[in-house]
Amino acid sequence: MAINSDVHAPEQVTLSRDLGFFDIAMIGVGAMIGAGIFVLTGVAANEAGPALILAFLLNGVVTTFTAMAYAELGSAFPEAGGGYLWVKEGLGGANGFLSGWMSWFAHAVAGSLYGLGFGHFALELWDLAGIPTLGISETVWVLFFTTSIIALFTYINYRGASETGTVGNVVTIAKVIILGLFVVFGIIALFQADNWANERFLDDFTPNGLGGIVVAMGLTFIAFEGYEIIAQSGEEVMDPKRNIPRAIFVAIAIVVVIYIAVAFVSLGAVEDPDGGPTYIFLGEQGETAVVEAAGQFMPAGTVLLLISGLASTMSALNATTYSSSRVSFAMGRDHNLPSFFSRIHPVRHTPFWAVGISGAFMIIMAWALPIEDVAAAADIMFLLLFLQVNVAVMTLRQKMPDLDRGFVIPWFPAVPIIGLLTNLGLAIYLFTFSPIAWYVAIGWLVVGALAYYTHFSRIEEMEKPTDILHEEVLVSRDFSVLIPVDNVEEAETLGLIGSLVAGHNGGEVLALHVAEVPPQLSLTDGRYFLKEGREYLETVIQVAKKRDVPVHTMIRLGRNVAESVRKTAVENASDMIVLGWPGTTSSSGRVFGSVIDPIVDNPPTDIAVVRHRKITGPIRSILVPTAGGSNSRRARDLAVVLAKQYNNLNPGAEPVRIVLFSVLPQNARESARVRIQKMLENLVKSNHYPHIEMESAESDNASDRIVKESAAHDMVIMGASEEPLFENILVGNVPEQVARRAAVTVIMVKRRSSPVHDFLRKTVLEPTTGASVKRDINGNRKNGKNGKNGKNGHNGESAPQPPETPAAGVEGR
Repeated sequence: MAINSDVHAPEQVTLSRDLGFFDIAMIGVGAMIGAGIFVLTGVAANEAGPALILAFLLNGVVTTFTAMAYAELGSAFPEAGGGYLWVKEGLGGANGFLSGWMSWFAHAVAGSLYGLGFGHFALELWDLAGIPTLGISETVWVLFFTTSIIALFTYINYRGASETGTVGNVVTIAKVIILGLFVVFGIIALFQADNWANERFLDDFTPNGLGGIVVAMGLTFIAFEGYEIIAQSGEEVMDPKRNIPRAIFVAIAIVVVIYIAVAFVSLGAVEDPDGGPTYIFLGEQGETAVVEAAGQFMPAGTVLLLISGLASTMSALNATTYSSSRVSFAMGRDHNLPSFFSRIHPVRHTPFWAVGISGAFMIIMAWALPIEDVAAAADIMFLLLFLQVNVAVMTLRQKMPDLDRGFVIPWFPAVPIIGLLTNLGLAIYLFTFSPIAWYVAIGWLVVGALAYYTHFSRIEEMEKPTDILHEEVLVSRDFSVLIPVDNVEEAETLGLIGSLVAGHNGGEVLALHVAEVPPQLSLTDGRYFLKEGREYLETVIQVAKKRDVPVHTMIRLGRNVAESVRKTAVENASDMIVLGWPGTTSSSGRVFGSVIDPIVDNPPTDIAVVRHRKITGPIRSILVPTAGGSNSRRARDLAVVLAKQYNNLNPGAEPVRIVLFSVLPQNARESARVRIQKMLENLVKSNHYPHIEMESAESDNASDRIVKESAAHDMVIMGASEEPLFENILVGNVPEQVARRAAVTVIMVKRRSSPVHDFLRKTVLEPTTGASVKRDINGNRKNGKNGKNGKNGHNGESAPQPPETPAAGVEGR
């Protein structure tokens, strides 16, 4: 099967940039001063008591950890989609889809919550005005007002971003002014009361203990998600690198102060007519608790707070309608929802289908669930989304370290890890408040997973522009050895080693050439590299043909060669990658170079890095230096495979000898000698190759001794140093120095990363490559933690350097 692909750039669907700093800051404030103040203060006070003040403060702190992730990523990826876009970029696949699926649901459900809040406030105002209800029940009137206001703001968002921002600014400023008056009159009333501090706060500050505080935090966390909406607006913001981080932090600061002040005066200035605790009275009032509070100490307080409540829920509804439509628009553009979600109105330049469907979704949810469960279900979705974003910000630091970020998280990775853990803890604890909300959340996730795996994943794959220029598969085999090639000499060397390993396992060689497309060219221009790559692949085919090993060939386009190699290994389930290294690199701060280092740092499969020297005669002896561990066993296994294959190719010649070699420090303890002896014996006994021997020597410089010993052999195969769980090591100082200085071919072997180590390498652990690696003129590390001036943990003089010979390698750059 042969595939030759033309790469076509997809048509760009974008939004216009009309929003300034003040606009998006007000969108964030408008979204955050809504449910938490007017709809959920009473419910949360019933859970936390006077400690509601502490719950709001802690929510502000917890929010800031995740908000930093949003500030960094929002400034780096100023596009519609927000958290969905970043999780898709950082984690990909199902994680990306589910983040958007949850974000759309959470914003739509939050919008229905604000709509319900508006409905309750409107009915209260209706009653105060003395307008007859015409015999219609209160529930029906609430739903009527809810449906009407959601429909109105759906239309406003259809009109355009500038109209949305103008309306939002006016409404947000109005409610902040009214809340300011509420706080002022509340403080006046508070200081006119006797012994208010003890009676209202200190005597029973935490009536339901820490658990009540945590439940209140989880319940009101939805009120602090407005910064997510700021990030959603990235594609329509002017100067997003500067404005998005500023707007996020300014909005959170304003909101936390207002929340704490309103909670303080509500709990301190309000009295229960029946003489009971204030927090219980507020809890009984439910979503109208703040309105009832205003009626006690503020002139015309009930009317003003009802108006403010209407304004607050309207601005929050405006913001969530905007946000839910933008994330569904982004998903439609990425083929993760039907394509009509991504359609832009030709005149309004708004995603009119996404706006309309999101508005209808809000109305359905408002009619379907009670208000407390609506809030809790949205909270859970936001918390799970924020958890994913904290993971994504860590993975994107690793994948895209040079990305232009307008804001960079300090104390990395501690901040996103704390954000991740607090989000997870709050989400789990919400089960104690509303099991129904968790059931709704799980049901929505299951539906999303089924939709993705049965339909959208296939559509996404079909619509994605291919980066494979050429692919030819003669026969498919279960075992695959991937060899990336970049020149003819490399193709000959790696083709030989790859075909020997594949032949022993009844497998195939996957010969890959990555055409690296420079940034100034479009990816489609990479097709001009097709002819160049064919020559290298044809060389591998000829080498493997002599050993009757099938070759699967591929030419792939890529901006980053290492990522393209990794992607090919994962997509084809390769069992081993064989990389060539010329012994030098021009990449500053790299050990093996810009291609090999990232792959070896976190191997997607077993890795063999070949430092090739010109072989003048047949292979008769292979040296396997070992210190024990899984990488040493893989080195021994590879030596056995190559030895058997060489023996089969030369049936009349003397069998290839394998020498397992271990270096002990001078004057080593007897216990160390016994341990090394047992390790060597186990390595000999646990294989079925008869021509294997074991030797040991003493030296205060392990790499010098191995280099000296290698002169008596034709090849060296050694395992990478074993890695502690929370530390990254490429191959280790000793294997690296032996590869640099030995006069024979050296192959360094490293096993694939475990799932735990893979996750840590992609998130928490810093890459092992960097400018901090300094070397002398011979390539030795200078002043490293493993020794000084190139010494490898022991004192001694460096062995003489062999003369350089031309060598194959994907590197050198």
